[in-house]
Amino acid sequence: MAAAGGGGPSVGTGEGGGGDGDGYRTVYLFDRREKESELGDRVLKVGERSDYAGFRASVCQTLGISPEEKFVITTTSRKEVTCDNFDETVKDGVTLYLLQSVNQLLQTATKERIDFLPHYDTLVKSGMYEYYASEGQNPLPFALAELIDNSLSATSRNTGIRRIQIKLHFDETQGKPAVAVIDNGRGMTSKQLNNWAVYRLSKFTRQGRLALRYVRPVPVPRSLNSDISYFGVGGKQAVFFVGQSARMISKPADSQDVHELVLSKEDFEKKEKNKEAIYSGYIQNRKPSDSVHITNDDERFLHHLISEENEKDSFTAVVITGVQPEHIQYLKNYFPLWTRQLAHIYHYYIHGPKGNEKRTSKEVGPFNNIDIEISMFEKGKAPKIVNLREIQDDMQTLYINTAADSFEFKAHVEGDGVVEGIIRYHPFLYDRETYPDDPCFPSNEDDDDDCFILEKAARGKRPIFECFWNGRLIPYTSVEDFDWCTPPKKRGLAPIECYNRISGALFTNDKFQVSTNKLTFMDLELKLKDKNTLFTRILNGQEQRMKIDREFALWLKDCHEKYDKQIKFTLFKGIITRPDLPSKKQGPWATYSAIEWDGKIYKAGQLVKTIKTLPLFYGSIVKFFLYGDHDGEVYATGGEVQIAMEPQALYDETRTVPIAKLDRTVAEKTVKKYVEDEMARLPDRLSVTWPEGDELLPNEVRPAGTPIGALRIEILNKKGEAMQKLPGTSHGGSKKLLVELKVILHSSSGNKEIISHISQHGGKWPYWFKKMENIQKLGNYTLKLQVVLNESNADTYAGRPLPSKAIKFSVKEGKPEKFSFGLLDPPFRVGVPFNIPLEFQDEFGHTSQLINDIQPVLEASGLSLHYEEITKGPNCVIRGVTAKGPVNSCQGKKLFLLLFQYFGLRNQISISLYNFLVGPPRRLKVKPDSEILVIENGTAFPFQVEVLDESDNVTAQPKLIVHCKFLGAPNLPVYVVDCSSSGTSILSGSAIQVQNIKKDQTLKAKIEIPSCKDVAPVEKTIKLLPSSHVARLQIFSVEGQKAIQIKHQDEVNWIAGDIMHNLIFQMYDEGEREIHITSALAEKIKVNWTPEINKEHLLQGLLPDVQVPTSVKDMRYCQVSFQDDHVSLESAFTVRISFYKKYVRTKSKFLLQLHFKIKLPSLFIVIIVTDQYGNQIQAFSPSSLSALGIAGIGLDSSRLKTTFQENTQSISVRGVKFIPGPPGNKDLCFTWREFSDFIRVQLISGPPAKLLLIDWPELKESIPVINGRELQHPLIVQLCDQWDNPAPVPQVKISLIKANYLKLTPSNQQHKTDERGKANLGVFSVYAPRGEHTIQIKAVYNKTTIEGPIIKLMILPDPEKPIRLNVKYDKDASFLAGGVFTDFMITVISEDDSIIKNINPARITMKMWKLSNSGSRPPANVKTFSCNKIKDNDKEDGCFYFRDKAIPNKVGTYCIQFGFMMDKANILNSEQVIVDVLPNQPVKLVPEIQPATPAVSNVRSVASRTLVKDLHLNITDDYNNYTGIDLVGTVIATIKGSNEEDNDTPLFIGKVRTLEFPFVKGSAEITSLVLAENSPGRDSTEYFIIFEPRLPALSRKLESYILPFMFYNDVKKQQQMAELTKEKDQLSKSIIMYRSLFEASKQLLDEMKCQVEEAKLKEAQLRNELKLIFPYELQMPHIEALLKRKTSEQEELRKKPRRSCTLPNYTKGSGDVLGKIAHLAQIEDDRAAMVISWHLASDMDCVVTLTTDAARRIYDETQGRQQVLPLDSIYKKTLPDWKRPLPHYRNGKLYFKPVGDPVFARDLLTFSDNVEHCETVFGMLLGDTIILDNLDAANHYRKEVVKITHCPTLLTRDGDRIRSNGKFGGLQNKAPPMDKLRGMVFGAPIPKQCLILGEQIDLLQQYRTAVCKLGAVNDDLNGQLEYLHTPDMKKKKQELDEQEKNLKLIEQKLGMTPTRKCSDSLRHPMADCPIPPKRMRRDTTRQNR
Repeated sequence: MAAAGGGGPSVGTGEGGGGDGDGYRTVYLFDRREKESELGDRVLKVGERSDYAGFRASVCQTLGISPEEKFVITTTSRKEVTCDNFDETVKDGVTLYLLQSVNQLLQTATKERIDFLPHYDTLVKSGMYEYYASEGQNPLPFALAELIDNSLSATSRNTGIRRIQIKLHFDETQGKPAVAVIDNGRGMTSKQLNNWAVYRLSKFTRQGRLALRYVRPVPVPRSLNSDISYFGVGGKQAVFFVGQSARMISKPADSQDVHELVLSKEDFEKKEKNKEAIYSGYIQNRKPSDSVHITNDDERFLHHLISEENEKDSFTAVVITGVQPEHIQYLKNYFPLWTRQLAHIYHYYIHGPKGNEKRTSKEVGPFNNIDIEISMFEKGKAPKIVNLREIQDDMQTLYINTAADSFEFKAHVEGDGVVEGIIRYHPFLYDRETYPDDPCFPSNEDDDDDCFILEKAARGKRPIFECFWNGRLIPYTSVEDFDWCTPPKKRGLAPIECYNRISGALFTNDKFQVSTNKLTFMDLELKLKDKNTLFTRILNGQEQRMKIDREFALWLKDCHEKYDKQIKFTLFKGIITRPDLPSKKQGPWATYSAIEWDGKIYKAGQLVKTIKTLPLFYGSIVKFFLYGDHDGEVYATGGEVQIAMEPQALYDETRTVPIAKLDRTVAEKTVKKYVEDEMARLPDRLSVTWPEGDELLPNEVRPAGTPIGALRIEILNKKGEAMQKLPGTSHGGSKKLLVELKVILHSSSGNKEIISHISQHGGKWPYWFKKMENIQKLGNYTLKLQVVLNESNADTYAGRPLPSKAIKFSVKEGKPEKFSFGLLDPPFRVGVPFNIPLEFQDEFGHTSQLINDIQPVLEASGLSLHYEEITKGPNCVIRGVTAKGPVNSCQGKKLFLLLFQYFGLRNQISISLYNFLVGPPRRLKVKPDSEILVIENGTAFPFQVEVLDESDNVTAQPKLIVHCKFLGAPNLPVYVVDCSSSGTSILSGSAIQVQNIKKDQTLKAKIEIPSCKDVAPVEKTIKLLPSSHVARLQIFSVEGQKAIQIKHQDEVNWIAGDIMHNLIFQMYDEGEREIHITSALAEKIKVNWTPEINKEHLLQGLLPDVQVPTSVKDMRYCQVSFQDDHVSLESAFTVRISFYKKYVRTKSKFLLQLHFKIKLPSLFIVIIVTDQYGNQIQAFSPSSLSALGIAGIGLDSSRLKTTFQENTQSISVRGVKFIPGPPGNKDLCFTWREFSDFIRVQLISGPPAKLLLIDWPELKESIPVINGRELQHPLIVQLCDQWDNPAPVPQVKISLIKANYLKLTPSNQQHKTDERGKANLGVFSVYAPRGEHTIQIKAVYNKTTIEGPIIKLMILPDPEKPIRLNVKYDKDASFLAGGVFTDFMITVISEDDSIIKNINPARITMKMWKLSNSGSRPPANVKTFSCNKIKDNDKEDGCFYFRDKAIPNKVGTYCIQFGFMMDKANILNSEQVIVDVLPNQPVKLVPEIQPATPAVSNVRSVASRTLVKDLHLNITDDYNNYTGIDLVGTVIATIKGSNEEDNDTPLFIGKVRTLEFPFVKGSAEITSLVLAENSPGRDSTEYFIIFEPRLPALSRKLESYILPFMFYNDVKKQQQMAELTKEKDQLSKSIIMYRSLFEASKQLLDEMKCQVEEAKLKEAQLRNELKLIFPYELQMPHIEALLKRKTSEQEELRKKPRRSCTLPNYTKGSGDVLGKIAHLAQIEDDRAAMVISWHLASDMDCVVTLTTDAARRIYDETQGRQQVLPLDSIYKKTLPDWKRPLPHYRNGKLYFKPVGDPVFARDLLTFSDNVEHCETVFGMLLGDTIILDNLDAANHYRKEVVKITHCPTLLTRDGDRIRSNGKFGGLQNKAPPMDKLRGMVFGAPIPKQCLILGEQIDLLQQYRTAVCKLGAVNDDLNGQLEYLHTPDMKKKKQELDEQEKNLKLIEQKLGMTPTRKCSDSLRHPMADCPIPPKRMRRDTTRQNR
């Protein structure tokens, strides 16, 4: 034995690596002990005679392993190689593993060499029927069925659900198209997978690991044995028919490895090209969920599929790639069709032997536990998922559920062949056959010779029998009929048409041969129609040997008579609705006056009698009812008849019964006699007696509480006979009579019933009413006895009143029994008298009088009370009660105890708590107490004042104002303080200021309360001292040694432009004392002529220098100010110029402006001479005029006039005028002597006279604008003069004039013109009702209004503005706690009542909260849901669905509200949906309060034997909600031991083993449960009390409540153990709480991990999608920047102007209106849009509707002015085919080469909505119209086309038209320019780049959200992990361990079984246990459904 090869895979021979002919076996060995082991295999040569020991040594030597090291060698199926099986397992070419243990996971994947040479059957059976014979059908479903066959065989041994999944992956983002078939069967070992790969290796020749031979399954009903994977051919043929590659992935249940095999056409071709062995390859063995080897992007979906392997114990997956394109289209387009075919093929495997019967239960059993689910995934679409069990329209389901009866039989053929058969009858009902239609055999097929075969009407040409092989349909084989079920040549027992109302099915076992593709039987029909075949009928599951043809004929006859019956309804009256029926059955009902039934005619008015009704009805026919919208005579199987009960005077009612309940045998005379007999007996009067006394006499007056005796009543008829019921039918059913007693109280507010009873006759006793003792109220009464009917309580019958009797009486008050205080008048104050009124009552509380002389006793805690007198009589009052004593505060002392004692009555003592307040003010207390107070002038003085009552309590009252007046000087302040609240305060105010005080002065202070004259004032003496603060300020000017004072407001004359120096100041106090200037004082001195002051100068008393002004007109106002907290002083003076300096120049002054285009007035110019500072100098004289010169360009000098003004010493110039010219600036030059100056004159336009709009379209037509949208242009107006020249007049007010209901935003404010005379009013958003509105612009100039233009606006409703949310759901549904809500469908409705589409589903939310007393507003922590994905079968776009949302666990009233987030700040909410969450199904019996574990003994003491006391047991659902309130039953209490065989169990008192307690209104009350004395039982043993609920109304059994208890024979031991039991219960509760905490934490952690994985998967998926668009790596800042940039680009594209249709659209009042044709389509090319719009100009304004009714409604609304087009009036067969090629193509080939780019005009249209309807409209309008570049190209095209076919109308992009008749030219065939179409042009669609940007933005936003969510859930997970490792949690874990140890020790002491450690929580779940995750609850709810 030798080892060869090194690392890496070795090269095989292609035939399994057989021995080299020298007696060796080649073995491939993988070392997988460690993760770092080498990846490749080692090749060993093993001798033929080698044993296991030698082989192991060779392995150790080859791999360098020590012989002592422990390892195992296994096969790929994990069978260990040992000495015993060495030769059996180590074969040539085998692959082995080197592992640490047999169950070790593979660290890395391996490859196993296999051979799959075709079996010899390939040659033997190669000539069999070709695999897929199509039979006119697509064979793809049958190919998929081959793979399902394999899965059914693989799952045949499953004990639970057999799950088979077919997944169609057509999402390009996950790879190329693929089909996967996955099952949860037993899986395949590598050897079995090798066998599968061998072609033609059937189950009879297959070799497993034990080489077991095939065993035929035992017979089962319908041969549903799953033994249908048979020949070893179908699977391979199917996968290569569907695609070009197959990947087999399988894992057996007992293996740790997954085996994977890939077969592909590409690999076969490659091996053939390289001349390698084709039928050889590798099986890859790996650990589950290891997808490292999947590196091809075309198979990316496999990563997700493989990741699910860890969840499966065993499985097989067949993954087909390279799917044929035609198959992909078929699978997508015909999804419902081929899934329906599969449901038909496997109908009985899915639904069981009886098939899909709707009336049978669908519980999972051994024959219907197969779950076949098909799902299809496409890019951008919601997955299509269908379960074959849910399909209800496959043919077998239709056959079963339309059949009325069935005929079962069995056929025995030669050998073991057995065929089970069934024939079903489909009756003729109403006016049609019920035999279902088959799409493969249409019922309206005609023969080739157009003759209609009447007898084939029901079944048509279809054969009777479909054929099933081992329970599976063989689709291409059917059996027409058998001899015994064919229609007879002569008329038989049943009509001939009955033979065509039967369908059937044949079920064979595998003794009948089928083709390898299972499409046809080989010889079934020949064997069945063989003469030796025996047919037997099956009745009740047993074979009956009888003539099959006779039995079938009788059965068919019976079916015809039972199920084909009909009734003829005649004399039709009309259609009605019946509101007395449930809403779903109220209409329509057809009414008839007669019927013909069984040869007899029944008409209205005919007397009839019913049968099978309780009671029997006698009456006359009113009418007949037939459900449905019928008209005229009709046949039906049944209906209803309305009967008027007779005699009508007795019954006066009608009854409606089925027609079948009419008695057809009774004679009309019998009915008449019955009516006459019934009129004989009617009730007449009442007989009343008083058997027990206390008779009530008429008009009696009785004291309150006097009883009324028992009454005995009898009802008598006219004969004096007693009666208890109205005379009814002779067979019973009459109405019982009751006697109603009412006691009525008559009051001013009306009559009130205080007693109401109803008595019925008991048979042995008469009508009886018990004694009445509760009549206590005062007033007048009436006792009324009335006979009423039992059911309706009516007091009349048949229009006649029933007997009655009335007794009137009165009730007065009784004698006094108690007293109470009357209404007191608080507040009570110390020293203020008050009164105490008293009220006396009888025993019922009625007011009474007390006349006796009595003396009450009054006491109060802490106070002394006195009173003056007591008044006697009806109104008793204690007058003049006075209280004295101390009270804590001015608010009063609360709760003084007032005791009132009265002798002689029931309540002799009355104690009350009252508030006593302090008394009124009596004196003032002022602090300080000194009489003389000293203060400085200018300061304030505070006083502390207190207001006291007569007991020196501080008191307070409203308006308690204290004043302090100062006397002795004028203008002194008054101090005021309010003591109303506290009675004490600080009295202060402003400072006391006396003017010109030079010495001390004395003042008086008088303190008083003006509102309280009784309080004496308090006086104080004030000594006032002069103030030491600054009081006077003086300014001096120092000239030499002399200081001159400048008084306040003096004027100082100074030289112009000079500076004043040496200014000083001084300050004095009130005593005329000079104040030294300090730094603090200097900082408070301010001057107004300079901002900067030298502080050092101020300290010396110096002020800053003053600059004298240069102009004579100017003067300098100088101010010096001082301000501190006490005084504000100032001293000011004015500096003026006293003389002038030499003049230097001349200056002219411009007074008037020149106006253009008006008659200019003369300019008035004044010329003066000034000095250098501009001060005027008197230099002119009359002789100066000659020296003055005036010049200017364009100046008209002839008008100039100069004049000397002597009074002003100036020269005036008049008559300045310019020659007319354009506006602009003109310069004038003035010269005098050597001086000169210029002025500039501006010529401007004339005054404003007009307002014009700038850059605005023509105003002739209305401008369409959508409500709420902006106008297309800003409103800019220009002021112009009367010649339209812009008038630059600023500040002219511009306003908009509009109607009040027209709203403009920004709000309509007044604007003003700018310096150019323009005003930009901006772009307005318009809000107004639909229709035409006007706005006008006006201006006001010089109080004159300038009228502006009028703008017409056509307001259209905004189809994109949401105004409300529409919510649809099943309002009749019940919401059970913990279940799932019904589906909610939400739509967003716009202003035009249409549904808004293209809404991001993330903006739609659902909020749910529990209603509380605080109102219906959602709380802050409201629960929010997002909507579900859209399904394929959902409605049109724009509907959002909330499905499978979990109902809360707790019952109550909840509020649901849906919201649409319009933007970040605004949310549109729907109306609130109020739902009541009801309890779920009853589940268990639980105690209201968990009792402690009892410890009892069998001694004499009852307390020691008591198990429980006051135990309340309730029924709850799974979520601990109380339920079962309407259930009635019993609770059985039984004692059992832990051992079922233990008969020595304790007994209850009475020596019984069980006790029964009543269960009513949802609970059972057990007051006491006691053991019997000396009860049997083992000492120190644990027993259980089982409380079992038995409720007859429930079909299922509820979970019992189990209470354990300890039983002892010793009292002392019992007491000791009772203490231990209490301790055990406390520990158990604590342990349950800890476990709940840790379990909740674990569930939360698992949920968080799941969320993290989902977030990672979502983030990775979106990142991969982004890589396709942005190949570089994106970080969050990049994403934000990219989002901003893309959004900006999209906005720019949207804002770019594009062509739009300005024709107003018609508002969609309903869903039946599509809109105007001009708005239905868009065209991108401008030239094409122009010519097509012109071509359809006459139709552009037409409104398109879905129905003619909608069109007619619009026609009526517009009085016929609006043209309309209903789609239901279009003949669609003549419409063009949109896929038809252009006419220059013939038979797919180019007939000639056209020029000018021809294209159908309709292909240039794009539709944003209602595509199908729009194609119909424009297909009719445009037909086959073609558009080309120019007229030459069009003529050339037409010339060539007419050679082969008709040429349609041609349009050119230049605007020409060639009609279909060839005519062109002229104005009528030339389109005008675009601007001449007046807006009636098709709009341009949104740019494609804008849509692409939208998709990119949406993807970026999703990725940003996914990244944020991933970060958030990661943070939550890390936080939870950190929390679980905190010291607190570790401490709780230690405490739990310690408590569990202690509990175990206590249980050992108690002798309890430790296995109950975990069961307590199961028996008694805690109410606040953790709630399971939402996903788990949802899945559980679906399974329970």
